[in-house]
Amino acid sequence: MKYVSSAIALVLLFACGGPEPRRPVKARSGSFFKESIERSKELLAAEEKLISEIIARDSFHYYHQSASGSWYFYSTINETETYTPQPGDLVTMTYSIQSLENDTIYSTEEIGLVRYLVDKEELFPGLRNSIKLLKERETATFLYPSSLAYGYHGDNDKIGVNEPLKATVSVLKVEKLRDSLE
Repeated sequence: MKYVSSAIALVLLFACGGPEPRRPVKARSGSFFKESIERSKELLAAEEKLISEIIARDSFHYYHQSASGSWYFYSTINETETYTPQPGDLVTMTYSIQSLENDTIYSTEEIGLVRYLVDKEELFPGLRNSIKLLKERETATFLYPSSLAYGYHGDNDKIGVNEPLKATVSVLKVEKLRDSLE
């Protein structure tokens, strides 16, 4: 009996090895994300090349490059104003959106007059940055790679996936808020 109880104790001791964690069916190597980053870089390079070609063919306008990655030229410049919209200011503006081939996607009439609280409301990234470059009563045309436009998602209506855009923006009025005056 002594041997039987010792054998049972040994079996129980070695049989209870603790829970073994389940292994994932597929191990992720991170290659999906690396490939996605490479695709994005290639797409951006192709779009920047297309924009550069457009700029090179347009000898009528002088283009500036913004820090955010868009290119633009002024149609109307306000030499007397020095203030550009700051976060929290209320901007009254109009804009239209075209393809890089100059096909109108959304006209100024379709969009209408827009009152925008700078950096407090949603606009596509390129337009959010563009507004802060223009002074009151200035108009400029911006060229955006798709990453600054509506990106890989589009707008679920007229703007497709990864579509670079052109927008003509007019800032009509800038109402400074008290915080931005300090």
